[in-house]
Amino acid sequence: MVKIHRLKGDITSEIAKSFKGSVAIDTEATGLQIPERDKLSLIQICAENGDVYIIQPDRKNYKAPNLVSVLENEKILKIGHFLRFDKSALEYFLKCKIKNVFDTKIASKCVRTYTDQHGLKNLVFEFCNKNLDKRQGSSDWNKDINEMTDKQLDYAANDVIYLHKIKSELEKMLVREKRMDLYKRCINFLDTRIELDQTGFKFDVFEH
Repeated sequence: MVKIHRLKGDITSEIAKSFKGSVAIDTEATGLQIPERDKLSLIQICAENGDVYIIQPDRKNYKAPNLVSVLENEKILKIGHFLRFDKSALEYFLKCKIKNVFDTKIASKCVRTYTDQHGLKNLVFEFCNKNLDKRQGSSDWNKDINEMTDKQLDYAANDVIYLHKIKSELEKMLVREKRMDLYKRCINFLDTRIELDQTGFKFDVFEH
């Protein structure tokens, strides 16, 4: 049974200190046009033991020093799916620099060449034998977290609770197919790709 904790503003220092090894992260926002139009609404973080913390940041200042201490801790691996969006949003609004990441979408594209389906729903089904219900995705994530339904919170939690398992399986495949080095070089480019996004270069600069 997944334990979901609702928090406003920030995690406590005790929670921050409890994270070891790796955490799974995800975000919800008012839309995909960040930062020019949309804002960061929720931050989900899942510990290795399966506990999920759903944080509604203070939208007046986005100050969350305890959460930032985890995101910037190089000893803690941050696992996410499509970090091009989440890393960008977290770094922009929380004014931090996230270090040591694993992106399951990039890993999937590097190694699952037998399919063009690289969404989280596809990875959860293949590696965890679960069928995610994504119907709550288009929700008003800016309303008070205490007014959110259990279905909304379950949706937000489902975006992180499977990532540890998926990361482990993709890592095995990357090693098996001898593509780990290629994957790591893609991750090294991620910060540049985010900077391109934030400066208006949404298109692929390598296209003809």
